[in-house]
Amino acid sequence: MPSRTRTAERYARGFTAALVAVATLLLAANAGPARAEAPRPALQTTADSR
Repeated sequence: MPSRTRTAERYARGFTAALVAVATLLLAANAGPARAEAPRPALQTTADSR
Protein backbone atom coordinates (compact mmCIF):
# COMPACT_ATOMS: atom_id res chain seq x y z
CA MET A 1 0.00 0.00 0.00
CA PRO A 2 1.45 3.40 -0.95
CA SER A 3 2.28 5.70 1.91
CA ARG A 4 0.21 8.83 2.31
CA THR A 5 1.78 12.09 1.26
CA ARG A 6 1.74 15.09 3.50
CA THR A 7 -0.64 17.92 2.77
CA ALA A 8 2.24 20.34 2.31
CA GLU A 9 3.77 18.08 -0.35
CA ARG A 10 0.50 17.93 -2.27
CA TYR A 11 0.16 21.71 -2.19
CA ALA A 12 3.78 22.13 -3.26
CA ARG A 13 3.30 19.75 -6.19
CA GLY A 14 0.09 21.50 -7.21
CA PHE A 15 1.71 24.92 -7.01
CA THR A 16 4.69 23.73 -9.05
CA ALA A 17 2.39 22.21 -11.65
CA ALA A 18 0.46 25.48 -11.88
CA LEU A 19 3.67 27.47 -12.39
CA VAL A 20 4.82 25.08 -15.11
CA ALA A 21 1.43 25.34 -16.81
CA VAL A 22 1.49 29.16 -16.79
CA ALA A 23 5.06 29.26 -18.07
CA THR A 24 4.19 26.81 -20.84
CA LEU A 25 1.18 28.87 -21.90
CA LEU A 26 3.22 32.08 -21.93
CA LEU A 27 5.94 30.49 -24.02
CA ALA A 28 3.43 29.01 -26.43
CA ALA A 29 1.67 32.35 -26.83
CA ASN A 30 4.93 34.09 -27.71
CA ALA A 31 6.45 31.31 -29.80
CA GLY A 32 5.34 32.48 -33.23
CA PRO A 33 6.96 35.30 -35.14
CA ALA A 34 5.25 38.64 -34.81
CA ARG A 35 3.51 39.96 -37.87
CA ALA A 36 4.73 43.31 -39.04
CA GLU A 37 2.00 45.85 -38.98
CA ALA A 38 1.51 47.80 -42.21
CA PRO A 39 2.34 51.45 -41.81
CA ARG A 40 -0.81 53.48 -41.33
CA PRO A 41 -1.27 56.68 -43.26
CA ALA A 42 -1.20 59.74 -41.06
CA LEU A 43 -4.69 60.88 -40.21
CA GLN A 44 -5.12 64.52 -41.06
CA THR A 45 -7.68 66.38 -39.09
CA THR A 46 -9.36 69.42 -40.52
CA ALA A 47 -10.56 72.29 -38.43
CA ASP A 48 -14.29 72.69 -38.46
CA SER A 49 -14.91 76.22 -39.80
CA ARG A 50 -18.23 77.12 -38.24
